[in-house]
Amino acid sequence: MRLGVVAPHFEPDLAPTGEVITRIVQELGRSGHEIQVVTSFPFYKEHRVESAFAGRLVRTEDTPWGRIVRVHPFPGSDKSDLMRRAASFLGFSALATTAALLTGRFDCVLALSPPLTLGVTGWLVAKRSSCPLVFTIHDVYPDVVVELGRLTNPGLIKAASALERFCYERADAVTVLSEELRKNVARKTSRPSKVRVITNFVDTDWITPGNKHNAYREEHGLDGKTVVMYAGNVGLSQSLDLVLDAARALASEKDVCFVVNGQGSARPQLEAAARTLPNVCFVDMQPVERLPELLNAADIHLVPLKRGLARSSVPSKTYSILASGRALIASVDQASEVARLVERSGGGVVVPPEDSGAFVAAVEALVRDEDLRLKMGAAGRRYVEGQASPAVIAQAYENLFFELLRA
Repeated sequence: MRLGVVAPHFEPDLAPTGEVITRIVQELGRSGHEIQVVTSFPFYKEHRVESAFAGRLVRTEDTPWGRIVRVHPFPGSDKSDLMRRAASFLGFSALATTAALLTGRFDCVLALSPPLTLGVTGWLVAKRSSCPLVFTIHDVYPDVVVELGRLTNPGLIKAASALERFCYERADAVTVLSEELRKNVARKTSRPSKVRVITNFVDTDWITPGNKHNAYREEHGLDGKTVVMYAGNVGLSQSLDLVLDAARALASEKDVCFVVNGQGSARPQLEAAARTLPNVCFVDMQPVERLPELLNAADIHLVPLKRGLARSSVPSKTYSILASGRALIASVDQASEVARLVERSGGGVVVPPEDSGAFVAAVEALVRDEDLRLKMGAAGRRYVEGQASPAVIAQAYENLFFELLRA
């Protein structure tokens, strides 16, 4: 089968969605499929094109399974500027559409969102090849930005929702990461049965439980500490003020340190708010090859999402934390997939979103109970080993492609 894949990020970009689609493509390539990936230059870390890729609009790379065509993403440094981001998405999607149409014909096309505009790209590419389109949704837009209060203009919300429905209607199948997202998307299409759940995964051979006393701890003065860590995008979707609340509550515990590892538009404000908290440490985003070490350096990991966002997003970091054998605290909507994942696995604690009291109490309980942390970490590891391997998820996509081709 000759597959066309249109995605906003791909290895070596550090975006979580890029890591996910990279592994799916690699697994499909091992199954003998020829794959053409159209994606952006790496830009996620600093919101600008990495220097090794600068100076060109298009770049191609041959691989054992096919070819990668990278195009300029026209990134903006300020993710909170929605109009600038929309312009970036449109520019990137237009260039990606042109590049994809020039790469030949396909038996099936897979397009990822966000950005939502890649749904149009996937539709045009699939239409040219008269082949099925699978539209994969990682975060539901415009719901995410509406929930955050960043998109309030009724006309723009209506236009974005119309684009969303346009893309869903023209896809032959829409895949989402959870049952919660399936219900969300199914309400917006005339054929709800086309919406399928294919969950995220984690590489359990790469991310494994390891010694917490490692180079990461040494570099950042964390040896001998109980480390409570948030690792990921420091953006507007996360309730990271809760981390500072917990740090204040545990300020007298000299052997407890809170680490915020990552970058994003909300970090300057968060650092300013934490200036008087000596038990909070900020660390820049690490190279992807250090992810297992970073995860193992923590005793407790945090997944704090603002109210309503767990219905529109499933952070892939949740699977990575479980694979590392570390306990986690998820501050998320109770009926969300993240909450169900944590509860099914036994790998951590779920508290209501933006509930400072419940969050602080959960942190205090796990900080003071090492045996419970270890028990949760072991349970989470067992769960992902049996339920969330890359090969299983890639097989689910392959089965869907063949099903659509037979229809």
